[in-house]
Amino acid sequence: MTQPTDIRRAFAPGRPLLVLDAFCCIGGATEGYRRAFPDCHITGVDKEAQPDYRGDAFHRGDAIAFIRAHGDRFDFIHASPPCQGEGAPTKGTNAARNAAIGRTYPRLITPTRAALEATGRPYVIENVAGSEVRKDIRLCGESFGLGVLMHRYFELGGWSAPQPPHPAHRGRVRGWRHGAYHDGPYVAAYGKGGGKATVDEIRAAKGIDWSTDHFRLREALPPAYTQWIGAQFLTSRALGVAA
Repeated sequence: MTQPTDIRRAFAPGRPLLVLDAFCCIGGATEGYRRAFPDCHITGVDKEAQPDYRGDAFHRGDAIAFIRAHGDRFDFIHASPPCQGEGAPTKGTNAARNAAIGRTYPRLITPTRAALEATGRPYVIENVAGSEVRKDIRLCGESFGLGVLMHRYFELGGWSAPQPPHPAHRGRVRGWRHGAYHDGPYVAAYGKGGGKATVDEIRAAKGIDWSTDHFRLREALPPAYTQWIGAQFLTSRALGVAA
């Protein structure tokens, strides 16, 4: 659908759309919104220093506290709480192993949601399948022709969008599984060894060209995901669609 000439009028005339990317890492989500929103200013917040951050401004600190204090200043908020507290690391044998070595992961989706809802602003929470995030939208790298599958779920607050079709996968993720090596069109963009992706492979597979940090590249969301989410948000505002 063709967008109106100035979607910002739905927020505040005469200035860019103000976007907050909470738990931003290097800004994979940020870059997607930069591509989707024709005129925006994006602030990232993360508890760790992010020298490769992709946005316009960066604040180092607690993301939830920042949302509580400043979230209502933004027109749109994206949040990607760390998935370690939400998915496989806290379940089954992984949970037992982590408990045995004293490793704990906080579950941050519920407090993040509460902080976001208190702002009264439209928001997105992104996380993994095993998390408490509401599964409004599911995206897969194959939907965008990427070299990773990386299924991620998105909870939409204050607005809605239709679920896109999930295309069939073209094959397996390359690497070792249970003592057998499998080839395939996708790379494993997590961990190291066992055929996992190199820095260059992750950059190419996710469409991220501004960082060479292996760990942060593994953590980053492919920009194509939030470019799609951002386009859907603009469409929902043009149509006057609420949640």
